[in-house]
Amino acid sequence: MLVIVGVLVVVGCVLGGYAMHHGPMHVLNQPSEFIIIFGAAIGATIVMSPLHVLKALLKALMATLKPSKVNQKDYLKLLVTMFKLFKVAAYQGANGLEPHVERPHESSIVSENKMLINDHHALDFLCDTLKVVIIGGVPDYQIAELTDLSLDSHHEEEHQPINVLTKVADSMPGLGIVAAVLGIIITMQNINGSPEQIGQSVGAALVGTFVGVLFAYGFIGPLAGKMEFNALDGHYKLKCLQGCVLSYARGFHPLVSVEFGRRSLPSHLRPSFQDLESACREEGKS
Repeated sequence: MLVIVGVLVVVGCVLGGYAMHHGPMHVLNQPSEFIIIFGAAIGATIVMSPLHVLKALLKALMATLKPSKVNQKDYLKLLVTMFKLFKVAAYQGANGLEPHVERPHESSIVSENKMLINDHHALDFLCDTLKVVIIGGVPDYQIAELTDLSLDSHHEEEHQPINVLTKVADSMPGLGIVAAVLGIIITMQNINGSPEQIGQSVGAALVGTFVGVLFAYGFIGPLAGKMEFNALDGHYKLKCLQGCVLSYARGFHPLVSVEFGRRSLPSHLRPSFQDLESACREEGKS
């Protein structure tokens, strides 16, 4: 919703300022310029991107229109889920976790957490790491290296569509100049025309430069920034799970283990220590 509001503000202010200068709106309607700029931008995107990145780009662009629904309560539930898993391990040993990580969708603990069960990246990260812990014989520092590899790989994968869109934004002013130059070429062919005709032709050509710069800095660049913030949501989740699992692998108490995960979260998503302690103690009683 905020993305739509921002787009309306950009369009309203730019066109409103143009109208205040008594600029004729019909001059900005240059379909040929739009075809050159956006057609070239789409073609360049196809040239530079593998198919899986193009699909990820479309998916990420659609996600920018949806507000983030993840909040402190969701992360509190995630931390409580981790606490319940570690309590099982405390009573039954690491092997007690095996049915929960081998078949998470059938687990009475994991399947209850919709934020976790619906995110295959986070679910695979958690289950695969706990499987290594269950196998045993792997020092905690090597488990930390293993999880860092997963985080780095996920970070790189999530930023591929962002990098593509950023490059498109960087190219838009240049494509706008291409459209403008083509318009000037047409103008020079009609140099014997009246001053009014030449002025209209030059004005139409300059619309290409205007559109290229506007879309680069007013729309496409900000959308790439929005996608980056969306990617951080998934990264926060993995960091939280990493903190919990690593502290469990080092032998900490379940409540202390989830505290490591809580501390990894940014302030707007981090539940308070008191809320986490109360929720975990309630689970402990039940």
